[in-house]
Amino acid sequence: MSIVGREPSEQLFLYHFNFLQKKLAGGVILGVALWLRHDQTISNLMSLEVDGAHAPTSFYTCVHILIAVGTVMMVVGFLGCYGAIQESQCLLGTFFVCLVILFACEVAAGIWGYMNKDTVSEEMKNFYDSVYDMAMSDTLTDPNKKSAVGQVLKVFHETVRPF
Repeated sequence: MSIVGREPSEQLFLYHFNFLQKKLAGGVILGVALWLRHDQTISNLMSLEVDGAHAPTSFYTCVHILIAVGTVMMVVGFLGCYGAIQESQCLLGTFFVCLVILFACEVAAGIWGYMNKDTVSEEMKNFYDSVYDMAMSDTLTDPNKKSAVGQVLKVFHETVRPF
């Protein structure tokens, strides 16, 4: 259905709806994801390494997915806004198809996140437990390794402390 011949208030409503829903929401998702990716505290926690064991990287996989979703939402929002202003059926059709695909991807990501919600926390718990066991063992005699283990535990306690 074309929006040609509609009142300017309807066109304005469609423009503002697209702007608020897609561009603003995409910008918020993108901003939060970039903040999570580049936050110094989280980066310190995720870059930990003790005796060859690294912190799990599944957290960053989720953050990269959020960055992609935010970017795509902003582009789709631009298509909708520009299509509404130009009254272009092609752009509005593309906007609709992209909305359906984006909705399907969001539902799939939500289901995947729900199914794997404990994976990230379990991996972090296992990493912490292994470092803690290393710190408590009497076999750790190398002062450099003791210092590294202590630093890892310190970063964990500072990062995951209750507010």
